[in-house]
Amino acid sequence: MSASVERIGVFGGTFDPVHAAHVVVATETRSQLGLDRVLLVVAGDPWQKRGRVVASASDRLALAQCAVDDVDGVEVSAVEVERDAPSVTADTLEALAGPHRELYVVLGADAVANMSTWRRLEETRDLATVVVVERAGDAHAEPPGGGWRVERVAIPRLDISSTDLRDRLREGRPIDGLVPPAVVREIRRRGLYTDGG
Repeated sequence: MSASVERIGVFGGTFDPVHAAHVVVATETRSQLGLDRVLLVVAGDPWQKRGRVVASASDRLALAQCAVDDVDGVEVSAVEVERDAPSVTADTLEALAGPHRELYVVLGADAVANMSTWRRLEETRDLATVVVVERAGDAHAEPPGGGWRVERVAIPRLDISSTDLRDRLREGRPIDGLVPPAVVREIRRRGLYTDGG
């Protein structure tokens, strides 16, 4: 009798802050591909965004946890936050790999277009299937080079960006509806994304 294979989505990001569209990506990917679970992997040291990340890794991890506490099949992973090195997708996939696991790295079309800049890109190809999340109007995106296993997931177009949310918070404007309520409460509790926080 062979052990069953666990199919895991790996959705990495800075999540600065996490918002409703991130949750939609995770739940739609899990549903459309029949995955057992999707992990929100919070970048500990997102080397391609150095100098532009506002909240600490521990704050971003806590907000992500608040966002998915009550979402079935979606969990937060601290694998990159706990690593004392830059966040590299191949390293993360290797850390999450197992003999009875099939990994799916979940990427927006913009991230797919940026894959050619990734460290250890060649190794990444053998570690996971790439899931390209496409919103209506997105340009068709393909991973660079050949040999990738690719799945596609269509989601509603939700124009929510972490940059806009940070601007709103800094200006004292509401983010309700754009961010899960538990995340709004935790941002306020921690005093994040204001001039003082």
